Amino acid sequence: MECVGAIDQGTQSTRFVLYDKQCQPLSSSQVEFPQIYPRAGWVEQDPLAIWSSVTEAVHRTMEAAQKQHGELRVMAVGITNQRETTVVWDRNTGQPLYNAIVWLDNRTADVCHKMAEQLGSRDYFRPVTGLPVSTYFSAYKLKWLLDNVPEVAAAAAEGRCCFGTVDSWLIYQLTGGASGGGLHLTDVSNACRTNLMELAALAWHEPTLRLFGVRPDMLPQIRSNAEVYGDVTADGPLKGVPIAGCLGDQQAAMMGQRCAVHEAKNTYGTGCFMLLNTGSELVQSSHGLLSTLAFQLGADAAPSYALEGSIAIAGQGISWLRDRMGFIADAADSEAVASSVQDSGGVYLVPAFGGLLAPWWQDDARGVIVGLTQYSTKAHIVRAMLEAICFQTLDVMLAMQQDADCSQLRILFVDGGASQNNLLMQMQADILQVPVRRPTHLETTSLGAALAAGIGVGFWTVEEAFQDLKHNTGGTLFEPQITAAAASRRHAKWKKAVQRSFALADLTHDLDDDSEQRDDAAPPKTLAGCKESAAAAEQPGS
Repeated sequence: MECVGAIDQGTQSTRFVLYDKQCQPLSSSQVEFPQIYPRAGWVEQDPLAIWSSVTEAVHRTMEAAQKQHGELRVMAVGITNQRETTVVWDRNTGQPLYNAIVWLDNRTADVCHKMAEQLGSRDYFRPVTGLPVSTYFSAYKLKWLLDNVPEVAAAAAEGRCCFGTVDSWLIYQLTGGASGGGLHLTDVSNACRTNLMELAALAWHEPTLRLFGVRPDMLPQIRSNAEVYGDVTADGPLKGVPIAGCLGDQQAAMMGQRCAVHEAKNTYGTGCFMLLNTGSELVQSSHGLLSTLAFQLGADAAPSYALEGSIAIAGQGISWLRDRMGFIADAADSEAVASSVQDSGGVYLVPAFGGLLAPWWQDDARGVIVGLTQYSTKAHIVRAMLEAICFQTLDVMLAMQQDADCSQLRILFVDGGASQNNLLMQMQADILQVPVRRPTHLETTSLGAALAAGIGVGFWTVEEAFQDLKHNTGGTLFEPQITAAAASRRHAKWKKAVQRSFALADLTHDLDDDSEQRDDAAPPKTLAGCKESAAAAEQPGS
């Protein structure tokens, strides 16, 4: 049986999935790995633990698939990954120079504030990269590493520092690493999230590199999303298989949903990410969104662009209710607990735990709960958390309609772990006043990577992927059940709650002490020092 594999490397776990010619999953497995929290607001991962989770997931899936289906021929493998997470390693040894700094880490807030002040605007880079100055993007994390970690600075000065997002790290390892001539590559969808790539040219932007102090020899080569990059040379069941597709996780989900021009998808994972396909038009946002690559399906293919609204807290907010507040015993319990009350009882929760992303971009915002009365219970707060995910999505959708000059969406395609919550999906349809379609198989991120790889080796054509196979998704449709007037009244109160979350960051407290989170000494300067701070992993949000 011929099939295509997809490595789906997420924020808290890694999956490997095999798909047949009809895009149906044959087998899959998931492996979690630890998160590291050296200080409040800092989030790191061990790059070697990420790589280990990939090899384990591949072995588990291949073993299970062969037992169930017999001999398989894997025609290609695709990669999708947590975006913006930043990895640096030694070109000579192949070893990490520091822990990976995760996309939601906010240690670079001071770097961003100073840079925005020096440049005169938080939107200085938007005309070139499509992105505002923000802790979110990889270039600021790389600058912090160059400025604060002597090993990284020395390696950069000596021309042996390799920088990449997680996709680059995995391609390097899969193609042999330091001892086997590992390839140093990335794709356009990941490169555009570094804030170092010119969106229109699909190339590294040298004036921006100079501003960040980044040497060109540190950077991976940029390739399209669907072409053969090289063969797997690492020992294991995929040895000899071509690596032929790569996309950042949100673009992969958009690919998996096969979104056409002016169609949008929303992925409910650790965070929440809504993308609107704008086709060949590179739309510059004036309403707090990001201009980004959707996909480029071949080295000579024209790129498709997108508008994106990134929401930091979705599934992670449900984890917070479970792990920190004790309001639910399991993430799946959120639906039952929230359903035990008719509404949120006037309670609004803004989960700005480390600031707000799109469309607000307020890194000094902090979480608030408003509207409490003696009547309020934990069930109202749980329901308010679910509603917060929906309201944030509405804020992003309204900004998209203004930027792209398009009327209300006809439908919203959804995926990700939290989209399994039927109450959440119904509330989303109600608050948006738009039908919400959830596919039968929620792992559209993995499917997107598989489709790109399949297109890269001719297993599928682009037309097959976007037309014939799109009708294979099936799923559930959620229609709005409240009036537009009721949705508008609730949204107006939500916006008042959001305003109350601004400028609440206590920077002294954020940098101060918590003996469980940090040592009173200086921050870790070496990889070994970082690993001593490892904490247990949370449950994956998607």
